[in-house]
Amino acid sequence: MKKNIIYDLYKRKLIKQISNKNLINNINIEDIKIYCGFDPTYDSLHIGHLLLLITLIRFKKYKYNITIILGEITAYIGDPSFKKNYRKKINKKKINNFKKKITKQINNILNNKNKKIKIISNKKWFKKIKLINFLNKIGKYFKIKYLLNKDLINKRNKKYGINFKEITYNLLQSYDFYLLFKKYNINLQIGGSDQWGNITSGIYLIKKKYNKKSYGLTIPLITDKKGKKLGKSKKNNIWLDENKTTPFEFYQFWLNIKDDKIYIYFKQFTFLNIKKIKKLFKTNNINKNKQIFAKYITKLVHGKKETKKAIFVSKYYFYKFNKITLKILNKLYKINIPKIKLNKKYTNIKKILMKLRISNSKSNSHNLIINKSININKKLINDTNLKIKKYNRLFNKYTIISKGKKKFYLIYWK
Repeated sequence: MKKNIIYDLYKRKLIKQISNKNLINNINIEDIKIYCGFDPTYDSLHIGHLLLLITLIRFKKYKYNITIILGEITAYIGDPSFKKNYRKKINKKKINNFKKKITKQINNILNNKNKKIKIISNKKWFKKIKLINFLNKIGKYFKIKYLLNKDLINKRNKKYGINFKEITYNLLQSYDFYLLFKKYNINLQIGGSDQWGNITSGIYLIKKKYNKKSYGLTIPLITDKKGKKLGKSKKNNIWLDENKTTPFEFYQFWLNIKDDKIYIYFKQFTFLNIKKIKKLFKTNNINKNKQIFAKYITKLVHGKKETKKAIFVSKYYFYKFNKITLKILNKLYKINIPKIKLNKKYTNIKKILMKLRISNSKSNSHNLIINKSININKKLINDTNLKIKKYNRLFNKYTIISKGKKKFYLIYWK
């Protein structure tokens, strides 16, 4: 008998909301086909999307039919945000470029070399639709009161007010689900828990149009240290693009997550058996488990080769710095880590911190030094007027500047 994936998702704390509990019993009886959407509003996905992709891999392992929709049209509008200013319009050229990059990332994570998982842009159907026809055929089903009760719309409306453009995002995504149901018999949409209102509107539209059932399922959101959703516009996101977040930074992020999150992350992000995960945590060696997890997830996203490099960097910077040699530094420099080339005449520490983008002004650099946040070659500095001298350069070629205990930047002196 085929195993029930919904039970497995519950065990792994991967279900936040489910539209119809009958899905638990029907998942192996009905012909369930799945879709998940990503709007190309930025040039990379981040770790919040990674959990969604890993959930799709689970469905793939259970042999379910999966379709990915890239919201090329919905990207022009975007979900209602909680920022005071409305979203800036993204031009057609950028969206097309973002779409290509995100497609590549999705194919890579899902190991979709044979293209069994279809990736379709919603431009395919929206480019054929005329506004009046859309409002007559679809808009008539959605009462304003119904839309204003949607969580995201309601919160945006109460805080800043909402315009018609933002409300229409819900209708457009509902149409995506309706059309996929109509053309491809896709009857289950999966998304992050912030997409619940859009998913249930799609279910509502299918019910109104065909009087047939469809399903929705959401997974928990991965949040930042303040408990806020990771958005594509946030600077400190952990990106899947190695040029935005290097494999080393990616590896380090997971090593430094809070102790109380590591057990649940093992369940959610890895494909290890639950019994094996429990066995790992019987030892109470939380740091060792973090290392296992960081290696596992970095390998999944960046591959074996880049993961080895990330571990090599961590080993010599954090644990064996006193054994560092010129040969090792040369090897470190070839690895994708935060680094920069500077002329040896460039000596002012405040300017160097700005050049490295550790600070955004001389006063900010001053404050970082005063607050004991800056180290040079693992030694704390307190001189705000420090000039980099020969003794600050390892083998007269390199300097390692650290901000706090977790971030470091390698300087190569020309």
